[in-house]
Amino acid sequence: SCALGSENEQRKREMRDSGFDVFLGIGDDGAVWEDIAGVKVLTTDTLVDGVHFTLNHFEWRDLGWKTLAVNLSDLAAMGAIPLCSVVTLGLTADIPVNGLLDMYQGMGEISDQYGGVIIGGDIVRSEVFFVTVAMHGRALGSNKVLTRNSAKPGDKIAVTGHIGCSSAGLHSLTETSEVNDTDGIQHLRNTHFRPKPRISEGQLLLNHGVKAAMDISDGLVGDLMKLCQTSGVGAVVRAMDVPVDLYLKKSYPDECLNFALNGGEDYELLFTASPEITQKLLRTKDINFSIIGDIVSETSKVRVIDERGREIEMAKTGWDHFALDE
Repeated sequence: SCALGSENEQRKREMRDSGFDVFLGIGDDGAVWEDIAGVKVLTTDTLVDGVHFTLNHFEWRDLGWKTLAVNLSDLAAMGAIPLCSVVTLGLTADIPVNGLLDMYQGMGEISDQYGGVIIGGDIVRSEVFFVTVAMHGRALGSNKVLTRNSAKPGDKIAVTGHIGCSSAGLHSLTETSEVNDTDGIQHLRNTHFRPKPRISEGQLLLNHGVKAAMDISDGLVGDLMKLCQTSGVGAVVRAMDVPVDLYLKKSYPDECLNFALNGGEDYELLFTASPEITQKLLRTKDINFSIIGDIVSETSKVRVIDERGREIEMAKTGWDHFALDE
């Protein structure tokens, strides 16, 4: 509890005004809280050293930030707001205590910006270092959530922000060739280390009538395929409309499109909606997003086309958690 500091306690006090009150937090067998009635959302993610990150690349505070960010992004993808989390640590014998304290500082920093409190967790001995977060959230307004199974033929496909920067930032940490644009590389790495979960954007989409959404964690094409399979539809993506920022284009002009289509860990929101709803969203100017394609009736297939309408063959379809190294 002391690692979280007084800031976590202050956030608890502030959240009481919204009807969320922790009766029993860190230190017992379970956390106990009360909140107002409504639809609840529970999500969990695990980050494993050597699989999802390496301690040689990450600062401890950045690791704390990202550990919560991936869970916050899941809530954002459903239009929910964060309430509380429990954190489980699998510790090896050589993990420094000061590093763990810094990691919790990073968790506090992202909680300050996006909400939620840590109310418990567990520590176990492990042969490999890992962090597991289980996060609880609440749906607001109409008591509905965004889902993956609501896309329909005729919907427009859209994504928030820019994509591809995170995977390019990871690539820059391991590549042998040099890129001269130092500022650009730092931007890409910051995107990888400290993704920004789209909590407010998810709520805005829901309030404007969007029904289908998910976050981009395993790559645009791969995640769009999941959404299509769940909804029983297909998709056509226009490569020229995929939002790639100038830093990525400048640093990796020949690879930027592949990073954007197949790179993972962007944690932007991928959503579909009718042309009427997407045009209404564009007029509001309250959310930064790009329309990149259309949902079609061709079941469970994602086609990417160039400016001439020719299909682009995909070399891969994003991150696979169970793929074996060749």
